[in-house]
Amino acid sequence: MLEQALVALAGMGGAAVVQAAGTDAWTGLRQALAQWFGRGDEECRRAELERLDRTAAELAVAREDGGTTSEHARVGHEAVWRSRIEELLEGVREDERDGVAEALRGLLRHHAPPGPVTTGTGGIAVQGDVRIRADRGSVAAGVVNGDVNLSVPPAPDPTQG
Repeated sequence: MLEQALVALAGMGGAAVVQAAGTDAWTGLRQALAQWFGRGDEECRRAELERLDRTAAELAVAREDGGTTSEHARVGHEAVWRSRIEELLEGVREDERDGVAEALRGLLRHHAPPGPVTTGTGGIAVQGDVRIRADRGSVAAGVVNGDVNLSVPPAPDPTQG
C-alpha cells in the first residue's frame, strides 16, 4: 500500500492528464508521461502514447456532447490514470520509489497545466497579472469588507492655512 503522499501524487497525475487533454500543454505532458511510464522500454512508451491518445479522443467527444457526459468522462479518465500511476509506483522496488516519484513530480511541475484557482467567500482568485487602480476620486479594491463612503472632504479650517 502506498503512503498518502504518493496517492496524492497519483491523483495529481490523473488530474493533469484530464486537464491537459485538448490544450497546448497536452503534447509535452503526453510525451513526458509516456516516457515516465515506459522507463526506458520503447514498446511500453508507445503503448502509453496510444492510451493517452485514446483518453484525449474520448474526452474530446465527451466535451462536444457536453453536460453530464463530459463530467462523467473527466471523472472516469482521471480515476483510470490515477490508478495506473498508483500501480506503477506500487510495482517499483521500494529503494527506487522515491526517485520515480520525484521524476513524476518534476514532469508534472514542468508539463501539467495549472489547476483551477479557488478562494474562500469574498476573496479573489487570479491566475496572471492584476492591476487595480483608482482614478479621479474613485475607489479601487480587490476585496472590500465593509462600507465604502465617498463624500467631499470638509474644507480645512482657515486658521490651518
